[in-house]
Amino acid sequence: MINHLLKIVFCAFMLVGTPVVINAIPSIEISENDMNGVEMSFDGTDLYVNNANGLVLCIYNVTGVRVMQVKIEGPAKRLSLNLPKGCYIVKVGNVARKISVK
Repeated sequence: MINHLLKIVFCAFMLVGTPVVINAIPSIEISENDMNGVEMSFDGTDLYVNNANGLVLCIYNVTGVRVMQVKIEGPAKRLSLNLPKGCYIVKVGNVARKISVK
C-alpha cells in the first residue's frame, strides 16, 4: 500500500515539477554590436586591447575571483600582466576571452 502511494506521489511530482521548455526565457542575449569593436590579443605576459576607450577591463581566475581591474584610457592599451601561471578570463565591456599564462 505504501509502495503504491509513493509511486503515485512520485509520478505527480514529476508531472508538476517538470519545467516547460516553451516558457523558458533565454538567459544570454548576444548582440552583434557587442562583439564588433573591442579587440584583444595576448602574447606571453602582454595583453593588447584596442577600441575599448572608457571601458573597464577585468581579469578573473578560474574560480571566478577578480584578480585585476583596469580602466582603459585611449584607443589602444598594452598591459604587462604579472600573474601566476594558469588560465584566466579577461572581460572588457561585453567581450570575454580566455587566456593562458605560462
